[in-house]
Amino acid sequence: MSAPGAKAGPEPLKGGALAITSFALALGTFMQVLDTTIANVSLPTISGDLAVSTDQGTWMITSFAVANGVGVPLTGWLMGRYGVVRTFVTSVALFTFASFLCGLAWSMPSLIFFRVLQGAVSGPMIPGSQALLIAIFPDNKRATALGIWSVTTLVAPICGPILGGYISDNYHWSWIFFINVPVGIISALLCWHFLGKRDTPTRQLPIDRMGLALLIVWVGAMQVMLDTGKDADWFNSSSIIALGLIALVGFVVWVIWELTCEFPVVDLPLFRNRNFALGTIAFCLGYAVFFANILLLPLWLQTQLGYTATWAGLVSAPSGVVAVVLTPLNARFLARVDARWTATIAFIAFAVSYFMRAGLTQDASFGAIVLPLLVQGIAMSTFFVAMLTISLDGVPPQKIPSASGISNFARITGGGFAAAITTTLWDRREALHQSRLVETSTIFNPIARLALATSHRLGLTELQGYGLIMRNIITQSYLLSSLDLFWLSAWLSLAMIPIIWLARRSRGGGGAPAGGE
Repeated sequence: MSAPGAKAGPEPLKGGALAITSFALALGTFMQVLDTTIANVSLPTISGDLAVSTDQGTWMITSFAVANGVGVPLTGWLMGRYGVVRTFVTSVALFTFASFLCGLAWSMPSLIFFRVLQGAVSGPMIPGSQALLIAIFPDNKRATALGIWSVTTLVAPICGPILGGYISDNYHWSWIFFINVPVGIISALLCWHFLGKRDTPTRQLPIDRMGLALLIVWVGAMQVMLDTGKDADWFNSSSIIALGLIALVGFVVWVIWELTCEFPVVDLPLFRNRNFALGTIAFCLGYAVFFANILLLPLWLQTQLGYTATWAGLVSAPSGVVAVVLTPLNARFLARVDARWTATIAFIAFAVSYFMRAGLTQDASFGAIVLPLLVQGIAMSTFFVAMLTISLDGVPPQKIPSASGISNFARITGGGFAAAITTTLWDRREALHQSRLVETSTIFNPIARLALATSHRLGLTELQGYGLIMRNIITQSYLLSSLDLFWLSAWLSLAMIPIIWLARRSRGGGGAPAGGE
């Protein structure tokens, strides 16, 4: 993966310094990824405490996503201008300060403003930790570095709902932000201590103001469209149509500008590398399906099966445990095996997990729901490492921060699309199934008559009996809608496999350190 004639970067770290620095970088990644999910389950609590509706409260999520989506692609320029280490440590420190301000928020507008700040400064954290992990490990241990990064990236979204639900149920919601403060301080201090003198060379790069402005416009319009489209009935709303046109035209103009600009804010020519292009596409789509199911399952459990936020989060915990245990083993295995095979295993395991979920019933036990997630843990342990190995194969060392930023931007964007599309499809499929079930739930249906007779014996009035039947119909409709989406997720996962095999053969062991010249 080294570029011809590239100079070697600083010597890899060894021993305790390597372990401590890896831990500090992982903390930074964990903290940022955690914050993308921890606030979701706390949304009703925060909205109620700040005296706004839940719909207004969703801007707390949207504002972070938009700002983060804009910040991630800037990673390459920032690290080229100021150095990888300085950019990462500064990002962690500012993110920690912004988290503290979020915890102090006194109103929803103030919280939204601080979340925008938090998202904007967090852009370089994930690509920076990824690039630095690659840099501090020996060339033949790249898979190990990516394995450490993937563990934190996978476990944090699972811990987010658990921590968010527990804090909301037992403490004040502000602690979902305050817990970042000690973590961020430790991460920033340790990284600066061990890496401060190993920073990459800097260049006086002019900033692409027009490219940045266009990026803010189309990403912002797209994210707002995705987050508000469901409530506005999508393209039956003139405002959604306007936002869609702004996002589309802005994207096209932005691409043309970036491809012709001398110093673009996003290095789009990286997509000329076949592995980077195909790997990023598969990474984006595969993560979108994964993120959709992370969102769908807790939503179904809490709204239809009576799970609390804490228990809905605990359902996902075993998959995280499996991923943590298997990822180090798979990372060593990946160093000797074609990454396309491990990516294939990941997508097959994802598909099996989704197919298993498609067989769940309304009275499924906790164990029956957890079992498919254990299989998902196997997929999680190989997915990130394999996809990043394929994507970064052939990328010159000095281009890795830019490539990592673009790859993560695509992943975040895919997750945003998945969230909007999943919730919309879930409701629309429920409406379809409900209409079909209602058609057959008449007085002429023996089962309906039996249900009414049972309700009478329980002391319910006829109207209450019909209400009970309708509630069961809605519950069953959401079950059928969930099963539809599980089936779709499984087939989409299998459809990713051919894309992987269009890429060149790549292994996880090679490569030069990030930031080398």
